[in-house]
Amino acid sequence: MKIYHDLDSITSIRNPVVTTGSFDGVHIGHKTILNRLREIASNIDGESVLITFHPHPRKVLFPDTAGKTLLLINSQREKIELLRKTGLDHLIIIKFTREFSEISSIDFIRNILVGKLHASKVVIGFNHHFGHNREGNFDYLYELGQYYNFGVEEIPEQDIHNETVSSTLIRKALLEGKIQRANAYLDHHYIIISELLPGSETCQSINFPTMRVKIDEESKLVPCDGVYAVNVLVEGEFYKGILNIKNSLPLEIRNVEEITIDIHLFDAEINLIGKTATVFFAKRIRDELQFDDKDAMSRQLKSDLAEVEELIY
Repeated sequence: MKIYHDLDSITSIRNPVVTTGSFDGVHIGHKTILNRLREIASNIDGESVLITFHPHPRKVLFPDTAGKTLLLINSQREKIELLRKTGLDHLIIIKFTREFSEISSIDFIRNILVGKLHASKVVIGFNHHFGHNREGNFDYLYELGQYYNFGVEEIPEQDIHNETVSSTLIRKALLEGKIQRANAYLDHHYIIISELLPGSETCQSINFPTMRVKIDEESKLVPCDGVYAVNVLVEGEFYKGILNIKNSLPLEIRNVEEITIDIHLFDAEINLIGKTATVFFAKRIRDELQFDDKDAMSRQLKSDLAEVEELIY
């Protein structure tokens, strides 16, 4: 997958089949669109193209209201990795600014889809809108496609119904700790990609070494406090473990620097400090607990390990 961070860096793309959107989560509805994109591209000897935006448009347009409270399922880095796995050929990441938001739908089509990309076909989700004040829609896009000689296809509502609802449902499920439900909506495991840092000194003192996961983006959604069964991928190797989240407070009072996320691997002798890991969440095991002493903590952690060992994931 080729990645472009500005329109001027785009090289020649063969018979581009294009879609646009934020694609937060790269969930099952998004994959419906991307699968169709690749299918059409294959049929016309073309290449699939996604135009997405960073930061999220709501963060720019409504920084004190809807944007301020918006949590995103994926960091930018995570979204790129998930999109890479879909088989997408080209990812164009446009820096979203207030100036860009004022581009009319006709200028977006004429200058970007036609002038820059020379789109052969544009695929959009059901009831998709684009351009300044969301003025562009399927009918308008179809009309301009006739004029500028590109095809337009709208994914039927029955095929894309997940796309319009599941981002909200996924966020809700994650904030409630319902990991398995969120994973079903995503059609893959919820992930965090992070560099692994030294973990809890308290856990180390009871022979339960951990590594800390750092959240790099303020708007990254973190599941609710508790203990989770996870798989950790580092340099092509998977490691089974348990993960604890603490201080994942409501957004209006949370500070991402205060969220504590620690991982203990079953193979505790492995030292992965300083390496980049992808953490796959499988299931929430229990709530976050407070312990009277280290012995109580040790007993509970051993119980957690035993429970997770019985899981198939």
